[in-house]
Amino acid sequence: MLLVGGKHGLSSFISILLNFALLFIAVILIAGGFPPLGVSLFIGICILAITIYMGNDDEAATNTAFIATILVVGVMLVLIVPVDYLAQVQGFGNEQSEEIEAFNLLIGVNFESLLIATTVLATLGAIAEASIAVASGLEELLSQKPDLTLAQLYKSGKAIGFQIMAMTFNTLFFGMFGGDLALFILLARLNASFGYYLNAKIFVGECLAVLFSALAVILVIWITIYLTGRKLNTQR
Repeated sequence: MLLVGGKHGLSSFISILLNFALLFIAVILIAGGFPPLGVSLFIGICILAITIYMGNDDEAATNTAFIATILVVGVMLVLIVPVDYLAQVQGFGNEQSEEIEAFNLLIGVNFESLLIATTVLATLGAIAEASIAVASGLEELLSQKPDLTLAQLYKSGKAIGFQIMAMTFNTLFFGMFGGDLALFILLARLNASFGYYLNAKIFVGECLAVLFSALAVILVIWITIYLTGRKLNTQR
């Protein structure tokens, strides 16, 4: 990263180390009895700030991206809480029982809150990447064409957003498939029915995580475009 990106590569590498430290702190706090949802929200905002502001030098783009991601996290939280509660996919699945059967699961942590916290944290990377990409693209476009109309700005924003959306969806899908490939092979060898998949905690939980991340990316793209257009209109 340092050889290829120079100063920006070093900044990105430091941001990765800081985010890793924050996640490690989150684990310690949750294990120590702090509310998982509160910890994840605080750590999530810190991670977003580090990822966005240390990864881009354009202040206008970073401010817009940060506000957009915070708004999306709030919206997604309203959606994630009831859906995770109804899905009841917290805790460990039957396929993981052999790995954890020697351990005591009475660890004093609410697994439902932990699932919500995990789902929120899982969406951060995707929305931060999409938001900063759209905001940076639109700011660069405005610097090249200052007389751009709002209609043209929104049209360009949608064109940029749709390309990012397609790539992000593929990344999320293949990330899920690659991470659970061994599980899918196991279920295939067991000749599991489609109904088994629909009732498997691991499969449903992973699918929900991908769907939440995909929806968050769509929302953050639209909100970033709207905020950029609103800022331009206010300046003019």
